[in-house]
Amino acid sequence: MNKELLKTGVQEFIINNIGTDIVSILLKKTIFDGISSQELAQQIEAKNSCRKKLPTWFNTPLIYYPKKLNIEQTSSEITARYKAQIIDGESLLDLTGGFGVDSYFFSQKIERIVHCETNENLSEIATHNFKILEAEHIKTIATNGLDFLKQYRHDFDWIYVDPSRRNDLKGKVFLLADCLPNIPDHLDLLFEKSSKVLIKTSPLLDISMGISELKFVKEIHIVSVKNEMKELLWVLQKGFEGEVSIKTIDLKKTSPSVFDFQLREEKSAISNFAMPQPGHYLYEPNTAILKSGAFKLIGARLQLKKLHEHTHLYTSPEPIDFPGRRFKINQIIPYSKKTVRQLHLEKANITTRNFKESVTNIRKRHKIKDGGDVYLFFCKVCDERTMVLQCSKTP
Repeated sequence: MNKELLKTGVQEFIINNIGTDIVSILLKKTIFDGISSQELAQQIEAKNSCRKKLPTWFNTPLIYYPKKLNIEQTSSEITARYKAQIIDGESLLDLTGGFGVDSYFFSQKIERIVHCETNENLSEIATHNFKILEAEHIKTIATNGLDFLKQYRHDFDWIYVDPSRRNDLKGKVFLLADCLPNIPDHLDLLFEKSSKVLIKTSPLLDISMGISELKFVKEIHIVSVKNEMKELLWVLQKGFEGEVSIKTIDLKKTSPSVFDFQLREEKSAISNFAMPQPGHYLYEPNTAILKSGAFKLIGARLQLKKLHEHTHLYTSPEPIDFPGRRFKINQIIPYSKKTVRQLHLEKANITTRNFKESVTNIRKRHKIKDGGDVYLFFCKVCDERTMVLQCSKTP
């Protein structure tokens, strides 16, 4: 951490060059003693990445930024605020502290926070920023969180951990055991020091596999932001043996969209299918619900009919409030090159569900560009026919 970057003139330069081409900064000779062009470029690039993701940091003077990659890997403010709603008590250990966004928002509710981070430079940066943000009751320790926990004599009300996926997986389906730290291997240690554990994972993690790897899983929070999947949150409570609760939430500018259930409810739910064809309105669940696997329950609970067992779209004769996108069906046609051509569309928003072709191939085959006010759903309906639903979006 180069504290020369915190001087007034340097900070003014960083602010004045937000949005400037980073390459041009790198190619110019540095204008400040003790500061390289690379360091200046890193601060500008990382700060710019915080504009929307971390506005508190972006808008606070004298914040010191790590590498852009650290910003990309950290929680956003909106998801960190949500996590803080889950926890309570007086003490929390952040086992994998990183840049410290989650610790900061936890500190709004918890009196005593310990932030562990193995990277000494990142720990120093977090320490400085906590002071600037007036969150000085967060204690930072530059060490491996598991090593700290083994030596620490007291308990915590909560332990929070955000394990990182190993780099050698290269897109493969992964397990918690494939992450660092390996949480399944260290659960006994965690429960020696706390009765409650909160784990953040990538939404790529399979829910059923996660449940099988862990123990005492009480809740799984599936979090999306503006219909984009962001993270899975696993609440573990020592000794819990009840039914796992699934909590889906889509965080939006307006009120969040929530759909909660227990795993047994989905297993026992029965779908009603739209026959002979869909009604006047079409519903597409948000990404959090789709990730949860509540494909039968969402229709059963809201009294909607499903288009097909494997087509996760729903319909009704009249519009209802729905946790996802809503459309008015204007036309239903059997799928063929001829029928799609007869729609005379140069531009449309295309979605496929339980369909044999990809969106890319459909656009290429039918010469339809992306965009506009028309929404086309290419899907299979309950009598196994492939259909095209031409729709318009409703609020």
